[in-house]
Amino acid sequence: MVNNGLIFDIKRYAVHDGPGIRTTVFLKGCPLKCWWCHNPEGIPHKPVLMFFEYTCMKCQTCARVCPNGAITFENENSTLHINRQICNNCGICSSVCPTESLRLVGRDITIKELMKEIEKDILFYDNSGGGVTFSGGEPLFQHQFLIEALKECKKRDIHTVLDTSGYAPENVFSSVLDYVDVFLYDLKLADNEEHIMYTGVSNVLIINNLRLLVDTGRGKDVILRFPIIPGITDTEKNIDGIVEFIYSLKSIREIDLLPFHDVSEKYNRLGIEYKMPAQGAPSQEKLQYIKRRFEEIGLYVKI
Repeated sequence: MVNNGLIFDIKRYAVHDGPGIRTTVFLKGCPLKCWWCHNPEGIPHKPVLMFFEYTCMKCQTCARVCPNGAITFENENSTLHINRQICNNCGICSSVCPTESLRLVGRDITIKELMKEIEKDILFYDNSGGGVTFSGGEPLFQHQFLIEALKECKKRDIHTVLDTSGYAPENVFSSVLDYVDVFLYDLKLADNEEHIMYTGVSNVLIINNLRLLVDTGRGKDVILRFPIIPGITDTEKNIDGIVEFIYSLKSIREIDLLPFHDVSEKYNRLGIEYKMPAQGAPSQEKLQYIKRRFEEIGLYVKI
């Protein structure tokens, strides 16, 4: 039994992460490296330091306390610089920052502490048909902690949703099935080579685990999620491939379309490369076209 997990956020009153009003728990760690990831702070399975330049007072307190000398200012009016090569994300700088311009993202939490947070919102679950959604990162990356949290939710009759890429060994994926009510399941790219290029991993496990859900009669409990990434996932070739695959599954009836939006500022705050080329959100014409393509095979589509 694993009693401790690493999370980077708990979002209350969420209404887009499953039915009703929900509490969404974001677990750290993800084996995928999607170019467009909207939660890059959730990828490393460790705390990471984010810098919010617009609130920095340039008081230089952080530089004075950093044990590794990773934070520097050229002069009193210059912008803070973090040497990520020697920063060990200890959090000393963030603990003394008067404006919280430096924030250490990621904290350990016990099952008991997590359930105490979740139980604060039980009244909202009861009145709205909501519950708890486990997201990330990839929640299955911490599958032992995830299972214990899911079990505790089931003991309290709390509805559970798993927001997942589906990328996990079959035995790991199968181990959570009895404790999850609804799966928010990402599908990104039909072609395996393109999947490897843009996410860093093969889509074979993802496809196989989705087929496993359908084969075990859980297709009705799946809501697919398809990110609309201009020039990558919205190509005619990819849409054809995704539509063909979903149609072969038969029992899945719902899909959410997730339009791309630029999150380069998050990457700047983390000091990591943002691989997406500069571009805007997909056009309404493109979204409506993709919506029609999925509706043609009998899916209920939400944007």
